[in-house]
Amino acid sequence: MTVTITGHDLTRLELARVARSREPVQLDAGVRGRMAETRAVVERALETGATVYGTTTAVGVLKRVDVSPEAGAAYSSHMLAHHIVGQGPDAPADVVRGTLVRLVNHLAEASPGVRPELAERLVAALDEDPPRVRSIGSVGQADLAPLAELVTPLLEGFELAAGEGTALLDNNAFSTAWAGLALTDAFDLIDVLDAAGALSLDGFAANPSLLHPAIGVVRPYPGVRETLRRLGSLLVGSAIHEPGVARNLQDPLSFRNLPQLHGAARDALAHADAILAVELNANQGNPMVVADEDRLVSVANFEILPLAAALDYVRVVLASVLGAASERVTKMVYPLWSGLPTGLVPEAGTPEAGLTYLSLAAQSLAVEARLLAMPVSFELVSTTHAEGIEDRTTSAPLAARRLAEQVELGHRIAAIELAVAAQAIEVRGTRPARGSAASIELVRRHVPFLRMGDHVPDVEPLAAAIRGRAFSEFILDGDSSDPGEGRVDGA
Repeated sequence: MTVTITGHDLTRLELARVARSREPVQLDAGVRGRMAETRAVVERALETGATVYGTTTAVGVLKRVDVSPEAGAAYSSHMLAHHIVGQGPDAPADVVRGTLVRLVNHLAEASPGVRPELAERLVAALDEDPPRVRSIGSVGQADLAPLAELVTPLLEGFELAAGEGTALLDNNAFSTAWAGLALTDAFDLIDVLDAAGALSLDGFAANPSLLHPAIGVVRPYPGVRETLRRLGSLLVGSAIHEPGVARNLQDPLSFRNLPQLHGAARDALAHADAILAVELNANQGNPMVVADEDRLVSVANFEILPLAAALDYVRVVLASVLGAASERVTKMVYPLWSGLPTGLVPEAGTPEAGLTYLSLAAQSLAVEARLLAMPVSFELVSTTHAEGIEDRTTSAPLAARRLAEQVELGHRIAAIELAVAAQAIEVRGTRPARGSAASIELVRRHVPFLRMGDHVPDVEPLAAAIRGRAFSEFILDGDSSDPGEGRVDGA
């Protein structure tokens, strides 16, 4: 399926498909005309001698230096090399491709005022292997360093026009693309954590009162209602619904609060997703062309605090969700809480530790997830750059990268919870829910049942399967009645 770029309606899932599945991209038929119209405004400004930031002037602290119309094209190319200051490891290839499609969409929106030929050149570059772009070096007030590293090799042999260098760099395509991919993975993770949480409820012989539909009536958060629906569907047929099976009137909060915790995560993700939808299609640059007024206006559209703060919000909530998952693992491997043998070994009273120490691994991962939750959108590196003019940062690339890292930790925590909960159900011997049976089937493809004398199994193959979306496609939207097919969008 070809993704058509209009400059106005790029979606998160389209971004992900282009970035990860290499779906082809084409410009909408109307883009060329709109871009030519706004570029004509820039050309007229050059002819009249108007002062335009980054077009007839240099940029940053050098904005007081004039750039003649004759030198404008050369300056556009010259400035790219001066911004290649990225640091650290390379950004993932899907982030680089996502950045490129977001950049194309930014230019196609037309208000940056560049020629349509430039957008067409970048669209053609999507058919090539992405260049190396390092992951560190942008403070989020326009992703100057990664964008310079991205476009410089792609535009080799292509002569830029006046102002086009500024348009290529003065936007947040890198931050926005990484945010979009991280949010896509976070949506998938919450779905998998639902399945892991349902499996834990089954394995713990938890009280099913936490699933009562009236919860969503008196506490009408959309996320709570959706989580109740999914958990209820996953636990259809479980023995915990029978009288006398539930072991406690009230289970530990990490079990009993599952709808509220996962509901909060869904609501946080929905909030961030709505903001991302704006940023994927908004002008993020400076200056911008106002075609109706036939002029360019200096603006600060690179200020993407809404997205950076929303990513902070998601990480804070997700840290609580992952911490609760690690607590469920700990409760299940100790007999005081689970009523099962230590480490969930098949026979009680032996010196075997079973899965006990997987709980320590889960706790370690949860600690890292909590550290990644520290908000960064209010961080200020320095007030002295550019003579004190550039005294704001959003740290949006860091906010997105930390969410991606947190989700990666979440894959492993989910794998541990699934493996431990599957063992608990099989050792307890009660009838599992249909969703639990489907989850156990998938777990056992990657992690064997722990028998007496066995070493602790490696859960990394299960984490890799989760990361590869096998679990999302195996469990159908919280309804395991047909586990052979599932969603492909993850949201």
